[in-house]
Amino acid sequence: MLAKIYSAAVYGVDAYEVEIEVNGAGGDPNIVIVGLPDAAVRESRDRVTTAIANSGYYWPRGRTTINLAPADIKKEGPSFDLPIALGMIAVTEELDSSPFENFRFGRHGPSRQRRFAGRIGGAAPRQACVIRAGAKRPRSCDGR
Repeated sequence: MLAKIYSAAVYGVDAYEVEIEVNGAGGDPNIVIVGLPDAAVRESRDRVTTAIANSGYYWPRGRTTINLAPADIKKEGPSFDLPIALGMIAVTEELDSSPFENFRFGRHGPSRQRRFAGRIGGAAPRQACVIRAGAKRPRSCDGR
């Protein structure tokens, strides 16, 4: 099964849309993240699987490929953890990914608590990207 979740990333002073595709397949258990991820994004596989398990959900136990598109721009930081987690849960068919067609971004720890280390870098350009993409009502990180 394939799940698609949309997010945004910052490049310079501008933001761009990132499509996170999560595909679960059979075979040896392995999580592969492609699409030019930096070390923090590659490390998300450990943070995300721990957070999913602590939330009472399951992640695909076979080969899981996570594609971050567009592939030609480097993806940086832990802000992709939430969309990757939603995609991994959706692939197991425990969650319908269609409500997540709007942008989501944030950081969370293995205990499922949201973590905000000061301000979230690039929040203004990401918000502008959400509006350009046609989201009905972008929300701030605290839910307002």
